Amino acid sequence: MLQLLHLAELESEAIFILREVAAQFEQPVLLFSGGKDSIVLVHLAKKAFWPARIPFPLLHIDTGHNFEETIHFRDDLVGKFNARLIVGSVQESIDSGRAVEEQGINASRNVLQTVTLLDVIEKYKFDAAIGGGRRDEEKARAKERFFSHRDEFGQWDPKNQRPELWNLFNGKKRLGENFRIFPISNWTEMDVWQYLFQEQIELPSIYFTHDREVFNRDGVWLAWAPFMKLKPTEKVEVRKVRCRTVGDITCTGLTLSTANSLEDIISEIAATRVTERGGRYDDKRSDAAMEDRKKEGYF
Repeated sequence: MLQLLHLAELESEAIFILREVAAQFEQPVLLFSGGKDSIVLVHLAKKAFWPARIPFPLLHIDTGHNFEETIHFRDDLVGKFNARLIVGSVQESIDSGRAVEEQGINASRNVLQTVTLLDVIEKYKFDAAIGGGRRDEEKARAKERFFSHRDEFGQWDPKNQRPELWNLFNGKKRLGENFRIFPISNWTEMDVWQYLFQEQIELPSIYFTHDREVFNRDGVWLAWAPFMKLKPTEKVEVRKVRCRTVGDITCTGLTLSTANSLEDIISEIAATRVTERGGRYDDKRSDAAMEDRKKEGYF
């Protein structure tokens, strides 16, 4: 019962923030990756504005290297909720010369998403982008406020965050500036999984154990795809794996697991000593990889 009360408080806080966004901003958008956190956000938005339609579109930044399961789930969810979907294409950013494709063994399009995101925000004049970032994910995430200010270049200054006292949120901005909004900042990974179980929210099949062709790179299991280059010492093998967090195929670490249900996943998370982003290969580029990307305009 205490845990249910805790989840109810987190839900109430997130819904309050979503309603504040709708009240304070003219052109908000919800960043949707197809991952569990953004799926929870859509569920919360549905609750916040029911019986009306969700009052802002969903924005997916498509790297072109996404898991097929995520794309299929995204399209089904959009139809189910009668939501408006906007897709920003990293491939189009590359083709237009706005972004340069990385080369080499560790090449990834994950960083290139920043260019595409900022271009889409500018094109549609979005003044608030709602994301599923949580403070427990990573040290740079922990520095974010609920209303996280971005300057006219889409950049974030962690030393210049606005105070948020007594649930008062300052959404004032100059022309060209925008905000990133994080309604589930205070949630933990366990909170998310327990909420998914409590609300019986559907997830992409990739979150549950399945057989997949994978290879191990520097201690991280990565899904193999035809566009990925292997080192001479790496070999592709079939393993039973699942995702804890979903992103671009090239950087999404997979977990060796036999969890076939939300109950199994909750038990697995309770026992693990590896953080959720501990398997994200993009975070291993440097100790400050996430903070550097966020300063440039990343999610």
